[in-house]
Amino acid sequence: MHTTPPTLPWYRQVSRAQWKSFFAAWIGYVLDGFDFVLITLVLTEIGDDFGLSTVQAASLVSGAFITRWLGGALLGALGDRYGRKPAMVASILLYSLGTFACGFAWNYHSLFAARLAIGMGMAGEYSAGSTYVMESWPPGLRNRASGFLISGFSLGSVLAAQVYDWVVPALGWRWMFYLGLVPIVVALWMRRALPEAQEWTESAADGGARPNPFRPLFATPRRAAVNTALAALATLALFLVFTPGGAGAVPVLAVVAGVSLAALAVQLGGRRGWVLYLSMIVTLFFAFLYSWPIQALLPTYLKTELGYTTGQVTDVLYFAGFGTMAGCWAAGFLGDRIGTRKAYALTLLASLAFVYPVFAVRDDLLLLGALLFLLQATSFGISGLLPRYIGGHFPTASRGAALGFTYNVGALGGAVAPVLGARLASGMSLGGALAVLTFAGTVIVVLLIGLDVPARLNRLTDPGAEADHLARPVSPAGDAPAVPVER
Repeated sequence: MHTTPPTLPWYRQVSRAQWKSFFAAWIGYVLDGFDFVLITLVLTEIGDDFGLSTVQAASLVSGAFITRWLGGALLGALGDRYGRKPAMVASILLYSLGTFACGFAWNYHSLFAARLAIGMGMAGEYSAGSTYVMESWPPGLRNRASGFLISGFSLGSVLAAQVYDWVVPALGWRWMFYLGLVPIVVALWMRRALPEAQEWTESAADGGARPNPFRPLFATPRRAAVNTALAALATLALFLVFTPGGAGAVPVLAVVAGVSLAALAVQLGGRRGWVLYLSMIVTLFFAFLYSWPIQALLPTYLKTELGYTTGQVTDVLYFAGFGTMAGCWAAGFLGDRIGTRKAYALTLLASLAFVYPVFAVRDDLLLLGALLFLLQATSFGISGLLPRYIGGHFPTASRGAALGFTYNVGALGGAVAPVLGARLASGMSLGGALAVLTFAGTVIVVLLIGLDVPARLNRLTDPGAEADHLARPVSPAGDAPAVPVER
């Protein structure tokens, strides 16, 4: 007579080493979120000190997105070639030093330059940290790994709001950025204490050679020269788009940047994968376009349009931050239960019920906080599944660079969002502009992910593409049952 062994609770299917890997990466995300959202909290103070318009101030948020594509690609490729851990450490060092430099800015341009460094480091942290954790955890729990990990960013934003309440009224906005040195201690600990991601280690050992995801870009001297020029052109065009230097030529510059980045994406994807790269970038662009108007301009909206005090703004941001955290956690469980793609689309669809009510509340802080909690849980919180969603489309050997490049080129939607929100606000209220952008962008993302557009288009050029690269066991023995093929 045979008996079936009892199924372990999910948290016991994760080994001690895997939990250690997770918490190390999670701390990096907490500090990443803390460093990145600082600028949104002190935009009004910086604008007053430097005499900036609303659009100029919003462009400081956008500045970190300009170099994200480059940081994500370079540090992602570093992770593919040398390991996820060194890429994660390098990313934390870069965004920490960039944040610290913001405290010494003497004008708009110097602060903007420091934001470029933060963008590169943040991009690398996203790709390196998420691939490190997902490639360390059992396949059947990788939605949870993704959602739990991204929740660290939200906790960092909540901590930043609290520190803002303590520090800025007493010491001024610069001291918020001086705290940017703290993550360096964490990076040094990671370098000494953590193992490498198991799946990457096995893949590198099986391959017998270090992967080089950028090989298609530099296959010949001529191609190397052309692609170096394309990278420089894209970066310069984006810089001009989001600074006063590009005034009057923004549409042309945007096209130049878009065409340059698309050319790089086509080459990285190759004959079979170029459609996947482009469609993934478009999907992620709209994912940022719906979520970042609120992330970037909510503090400004609360202070300027609703007249909230510093303490009241902090209270509201608590609701938003904890809502996002709860959404990330719930998304992880739901994704492992019904599949990443279904969980993403259905939860986003539910979020539409809260968009306009959030901006209809004015004098009731508790009601506003409750609605923001629900909106962020169902809207921004579901983005905790993005690493799992993107990573499943790419094999281990190129996952870091592919995820880093597509995610962070798509993240330019986050650069457009605050500037577009500020421009729309010139013809309507800021709250109305944020509601319109959030609602329209959400509908588009529901359609793109719900109808599985990137995977469907990918099958046109690569009919034999694997359905989900992250569903395979980490080792031949298998750590857990594979997740459903549906993404």
